[in-house]
Amino acid sequence: MRPNFYLTLLLVLTLCTCARAQEKMNVEMPLTRELNMDMAQTSTHSAKINGKTVPYKATIGVQPVYNAKNEVVAGLHYTYYVRTDVDDPNRPLLISFNGGPGSASVWMHLAYTGPKVLNIDDEGYPVQPYGVSNNPYSVLDVADIVYVNPVNTGFSRMVEGADRKQFFGVRQDITYLADWLSNFVSRNNRWRSPKFLIGESYGTTRVSGLALELQERKWMYLNGVILVSPTDIGIERSGIVKAANALPYFTAAAWYHKQLPADLQGKDLVDILPEAETFTQNELLPALARGASLSVDERVDIADKAARLSGLSRQEWLDNNLMPSTNYFWKHLLRGNERGNFTVGRLDSRYTGLDEMAGGGRPDYNAELTSWLHSFTPAINYYLREELNFKTDLEYNMFGPVHPWDRSGDNSGPNLRKAMAMNPYLNVMIQSGYFDGATNYYDAKYNLWHLDPSGRMKDRLSFKGYYSGHMMYLRREDLKNSNEHVREFILGSLPQGKSAKY
Repeated sequence: MRPNFYLTLLLVLTLCTCARAQEKMNVEMPLTRELNMDMAQTSTHSAKINGKTVPYKATIGVQPVYNAKNEVVAGLHYTYYVRTDVDDPNRPLLISFNGGPGSASVWMHLAYTGPKVLNIDDEGYPVQPYGVSNNPYSVLDVADIVYVNPVNTGFSRMVEGADRKQFFGVRQDITYLADWLSNFVSRNNRWRSPKFLIGESYGTTRVSGLALELQERKWMYLNGVILVSPTDIGIERSGIVKAANALPYFTAAAWYHKQLPADLQGKDLVDILPEAETFTQNELLPALARGASLSVDERVDIADKAARLSGLSRQEWLDNNLMPSTNYFWKHLLRGNERGNFTVGRLDSRYTGLDEMAGGGRPDYNAELTSWLHSFTPAINYYLREELNFKTDLEYNMFGPVHPWDRSGDNSGPNLRKAMAMNPYLNVMIQSGYFDGATNYYDAKYNLWHLDPSGRMKDRLSFKGYYSGHMMYLRREDLKNSNEHVREFILGSLPQGKSAKY
């Protein structure tokens, strides 16, 4: 009996020890608000893109930013998608930035090019339950994609005590991101890959500057730059040019809200925009240049034509010296009980808002932005923390603390032109929504014309317009079309054996 007793006791002790070990393994490590500045974790997934299954791995991680002394001064959070059923060292790499400055990479990550899109309706409005679903139009079938969060956006953070001035400015931003990207490409063995940058809003300033910075300082040559809803990218168009350039956007927004005369309202938008553009170039801008030298009759004639194309009245144009501001337009386009007394959105004028008072010079809030935050914030937090299992107590900064921002020395547009001149492989595409009032589509065309005023590289510059706003991809039909345009641009920018020479 004694041997059996000891055997039984040994078995019980062994089971208890195993149970305690298992219990210990199941206890998660406590979360913190400190960022591990150098880490990565990978999971495997698949997506249905254009009707075909695309397996991929998703790496969510943090890569350090080094200063000139090789000290870690920040960590940039990124999400990197790689298709796994192809083994091609020449597979393109798409590097994605949003703007702000101070915005996380959430917008194009979860609503445009990535393998997942957030739950919204077909026009881009929030719905519940919040979450994500498969993106059937993602460009992951033709290119691997990395979404990068600059310092203090998303989960990216500075090291405590680091000098803010090294990050938060036009030049500073471009400088440290070029260093970071060169390191990322080296770590992930992507030097042979054709490389593309895509930036949205202020992200267009960022990627325009990076094109030359990467060439001249990192000897990294790109195949393409995609500018989504571009800023002025350092191209001068202030004063009367800025005022005049708003008119075609006024036409688009008024058309959407059915505020144009019947003969215009009955046409498709792309059929009436040429009239608005021609009037802007040939009559409105010259009239504004003349200022007080216009006669009363000439002034009234311009006001009548502008009113016809804008949804505002002749008197409103006259009262604003033929230059009604966009703030005025957003507040007054739908003013009046017969129009609903709504405001229209700044970044996407399809959206409408309710102000405390119908009067005033500008809307109380941006109707579109509050709608977007409504749906994007829960979606990105759910996706990164639960589906990709990134565990942290850090807050995901949709908009991070990056101000004051040093805007001096913005030569990003001219630098992009120089990068194109130096690199015959480099192509540029602009994508704009017709209903974007912040970075309007006609300003984007103006950028295109003045990016290469000689016209000698115009065959490498292209423009695409959409029936949506700043984030044109929120509208389902434009999600499909814009991704297809990106896909075509990537494939069309591959050299196919051609030498880089003029």
